[in-house]
Amino acid sequence: MGDDSTVGTDTGDVLDELAASARDGDLVSFEELVRRTHADTFTLAVRLMGNEEDAADVTQEAYLRAWKGIRRFRGDARFTTWMYRITANAATNHRERRQRNQTSALDDVAEPVDLAPERQPELMAESGEGLADLSAALDALPPKLRAVVVLKDVYDLTHEAIAEELDISETAAKVRLHRGRKKLREEFDAQEGRAAHAV
Repeated sequence: MGDDSTVGTDTGDVLDELAASARDGDLVSFEELVRRTHADTFTLAVRLMGNEEDAADVTQEAYLRAWKGIRRFRGDARFTTWMYRITANAATNHRERRQRNQTSALDDVAEPVDLAPERQPELMAESGEGLADLSAALDALPPKLRAVVVLKDVYDLTHEAIAEELDISETAAKVRLHRGRKKLREEFDAQEGRAAHAV
């Protein structure tokens, strides 16, 4: 389920060519990049923010940042991967602006980490009902945990990339991923339980 899974090789090559032209200042090429990647970028923003209104703001901010920084896009990774990272960073900043007066219960402290996943999200969603339960479970996660789980298990970014874009240590990224997966498993089981009782 990596970042290239949503973009085929041919499409990826086209995006890379457009990105190269945009890097040289071609606004039309950048507008075409936006058109081709907007749906995926918005979907990621919704997953990170939990609602479409905030996701729309994050998506707009992400593309604004992308245009301003396109000259720094070196092509080492796919354009889509670069956009995932910018979107994650924009989502983090958006939440921080809205929650400046709130303190987080999550501390970036090192602790023993069991990296064995509690069933990956894609294994949880074995049916349409499972996918719906998984979506609800993701929405129930605290934003900081949801961001790491989505970036790692849905978009397959590395711990290093996640840490860089969320401005946390790699250890913190691993800790949050472990906590997030565990919490996701609990929320997913709760969603399934409620569905079973409703039948």
